[in-house]
Order: sequence, then structure tokens, then C-alpha cells
Amino acid sequence: MSTDTPDVFSLYLADEKAQLAFASRLAQYRFAGMVVFLHGDLGTGKTTFVRGFLRSMGYQGVVKSPTYTLVEPYELDGVTVYHFDLYRLAEPEELEYAGGRDYFDAHSISLIEWPQQAEGYLPQADLEIYLSYAESGRNLEIKALTESGRKVMLRLFDD
Repeated sequence: MSTDTPDVFSLYLADEKAQLAFASRLAQYRFAGMVVFLHGDLGTGKTTFVRGFLRSMGYQGVVKSPTYTLVEPYELDGVTVYHFDLYRLAEPEELEYAGGRDYFDAHSISLIEWPQQAEGYLPQADLEIYLSYAESGRNLEIKALTESGRKVMLRLFDD
């Protein structure tokens, strides 16, 4: 693991198991109102990451990307986790027309794939995660963008 600044960490995830484990670890430090942006090319494992996060909260069902429905809610551990896939948005305003702002509140957690598709219509992310191909695994870069995000990062990488 290398650190560029206290707000940015980079690491290599050797395989899907490592990716699921890291997502599960992040979920341990979740908080109500948390917003996470997930960036990466098709197939880099954004939905896999969400699956690891949800599994650590006790969800046992199938986790698939909500590409056509835009959002999939999960009621878990006393909180609603929203998994967004905004890949198919043609215009950022489409999120607004679909009632997008109704999902973001202090009681939910939002994991958002392809957030750039709704730029200007999403709340401030606490964390941004960038996934990219690297050999047979993935490189992951995680950035804290809020004080709450920084606290998560400190706990995540301090253990």
C-alpha cells in the first residue's frame, strides 16, 4: 500500500476475493448518510465492490448492477443502502426526473457507479473509489473528500 497524502490511499487487490474483502472492511466503518462514488471502466469490479459491502452487512441475495432501473435499495442493519448505476443516463437531469434527490438523506448509504453521468445532481461524496485493471487483479485508489470520509480512511488504514 502506498500513500500520496492522508486523504488518498492506493493499493493492489490481487483478485476478486481481495476486492470483496476490502469492500467488506470499508463497510465496517460505514455511517448513515455516507456517499461513495465508484469509478472505473466496464468490468473493473464496481458491482463486485458493492456486493462485498452488502455481504458484510448480512445481505445474502444476488447483487447485480441496476443498469436499467438506476437504483436498487437494500434494507440492512437498520439502514437503507442504495446501489446506483448511472451508466445509461444520457443527461444528468435524468436523475432529477427520476426522483434522485429523494434517495440522499442522513439515514441512508449511497454507493454510486458512474457518478460522472449525473454531475451536478449528486450530493458531495465522502469517498471516491477508482478501480483499474492491473495484471490479473485491480488497482484501487480511495480518496476522502469530507471530514467524515477522512475519519473512515484513518480507521480503515490504521487497523
